[in-house]
Amino acid sequence: MDKGPTTKIRVAKLYKSFGDSQVLRGVDLEVHQGKSMVVIGGSGSGKTVLIKCIIGLMQPDEGEIYVDDLEISNLNEKGMTEVRKKFGMLFQWGALFDSMTVWENVGFGLRHQTHLKEGDIRRIASEKLALVGLRNVEDLMPSELSGGMRKRVSLARAIAIEPEILLYDEPTTGIDPIMADAINDLIVEMREKLNVTSIAITHDMKSAYKIGDRIAMLYQGKIIEIGTPEEIRNSSNSIVQQFIEGRSEGPIKGVDPSLLMKNSQQMRHEDRERRIERK
Repeated sequence: MDKGPTTKIRVAKLYKSFGDSQVLRGVDLEVHQGKSMVVIGGSGSGKTVLIKCIIGLMQPDEGEIYVDDLEISNLNEKGMTEVRKKFGMLFQWGALFDSMTVWENVGFGLRHQTHLKEGDIRRIASEKLALVGLRNVEDLMPSELSGGMRKRVSLARAIAIEPEILLYDEPTTGIDPIMADAINDLIVEMREKLNVTSIAITHDMKSAYKIGDRIAMLYQGKIIEIGTPEEIRNSSNSIVQQFIEGRSEGPIKGVDPSLLMKNSQQMRHEDRERRIERK
């Protein structure tokens, strides 16, 4: 008897606030093994907060997060470190270390999570760079790369540890449309070649339609609709339609910039506290 798809990640009734600002208000989300989930939503909707909670960089106020049926939201740092070994992440702006060469950036996770020798780390870094279409760049510095090349190096670093799950934070931000489409193609190719489970957060609908098996709309702290790209395109929900069409008129109103700044500052403060805890 067919048991149906295996759930890799499940988020249940997740809440997260910063001061009196409630960002996540009971998020429910399920991602199947080997599939790609794209979470869409406007600035300040909580997409980055959600992904940081999933990877354990932030502690939710309430709710549960399961990875392979293990509830991780209350794990201690040692337990969370083990869980993070299943994850690779492509950060919004690449987050490459300026003082390291390309291959050293790609090998960063291997250096800290394995006992491999430097020669082996460099060899694996070169293999992963070739996989994302980059060759003979190992000894360059990040400052010598274009925006698109930095994205590819970041992706090579994310896959270097051969993760089971890849997280993408706004993967096409800051690059031109042609390079953005190339990055989308790479994301699809990585999923197919490596059989990884993926979660991407974006406001770029062209990217969402291309890379997602399913798309979830996050609005006012909740998932208000989820479906295949075709189902989202044809949604009868006026909020979803306004967002995917990029219309200024409709039920979605602008977010107070001062609130975004306040939440961002509190997020950075919490990030710093979590880094201190890990030391």
